[in-house]
Amino acid sequence: MRAFVLTGPRQHAVQDVPAPVAAPGEAVIDVERAGVCGTDAEFFTGEMAYLHDGHATYPMRLGHEWAGRVAAVGSGVDLGWLGRRVMGDTMLGDRTCRRCRRGRQHVCASRQEVGITDGRPGALAEQLVVPVSSLHVLPDEVDPALGALVEPGANALRAARAAAAGPGDRVLVLGPGTIGLLTAMFLRAAGAEVHLLGSTEPSLAFARSLGFERAWLADAVSGLPFDAGPFDAEPFDAEPFDAVVDASNAPQLPARALDLVEPSGRVVYIGLAGTPSTIDTRTLVLKDVTAVGILSASPAIDPTIVAYASGEVDPRPLIAATVTLDQVGAVLAGEHLDGAGPGPKIHVDPRLR
Repeated sequence: MRAFVLTGPRQHAVQDVPAPVAAPGEAVIDVERAGVCGTDAEFFTGEMAYLHDGHATYPMRLGHEWAGRVAAVGSGVDLGWLGRRVMGDTMLGDRTCRRCRRGRQHVCASRQEVGITDGRPGALAEQLVVPVSSLHVLPDEVDPALGALVEPGANALRAARAAAAGPGDRVLVLGPGTIGLLTAMFLRAAGAEVHLLGSTEPSLAFARSLGFERAWLADAVSGLPFDAGPFDAEPFDAEPFDAVVDASNAPQLPARALDLVEPSGRVVYIGLAGTPSTIDTRTLVLKDVTAVGILSASPAIDPTIVAYASGEVDPRPLIAATVTLDQVGAVLAGEHLDGAGPGPKIHVDPRLR
């Protein structure tokens, strides 16, 4: 089969590789759609921490946001899985440790991560193999494009739920990328008043096109995110935020999120910077703030599928283009794609040539 293979930092090729074979308890998936993620870009540049701590090595096959159809199953697997439309959890726990037994396999110390850690090639290929235990069935209402957006969407749903916001609450989302916009969509569906803060006007213009009129450019708003007085300038509304979600990769924004939240509010951290971020725990304590960190889609996959199937949230406008495996290298290198839309997400259809 054909697969996109990273052979080193910024070194890649679409290669013919052996087709996967399902071991006991596993399924082979015909990949219909896969998303390109910021984590994939970090592997492309060589900056991803897993490359430096031994969890991942080149050559590697990326792709952890995907949807497809079950093509084959290993021994011990119900044949009813054959032909079913599915997506899969990225996090594969050992299923024996205390965390896994408590339903927290996404933080299992021995976990594998599809398309991220060694031993579990990803979905930027015509097929991949995963444990059946990681599969989630997609209803007819969730097409391949939506199916490949379940994994990032479930991360975002967890962030939105952690903000504990609803009607009457004001929430600021820092970073209008894929996760930030998905989080904003789920917050809006919950009835919250959503504001977004970004660093480029095109990204904010796109957010406004999705109905998020309260989208502010950081450089145009006094005090956000760098100065001391965040609420002293127009067009920013001089009202407090009941929750702030940091979905950015800026190292200074975790501390700024804590400054901007209302006392007794909530700060949700889902973005990761390339360098360490710090917060002043004195501010956390004296403002009586609840801070929550979000890792992994695992606990929210099923409700995300339900939200997509019902139409409560429709993230398809986020997809700027759907490309071939041969175009993935250009995408990871940040090259502009002719005909691409303004959204932040690129999808790959491995079946295309």
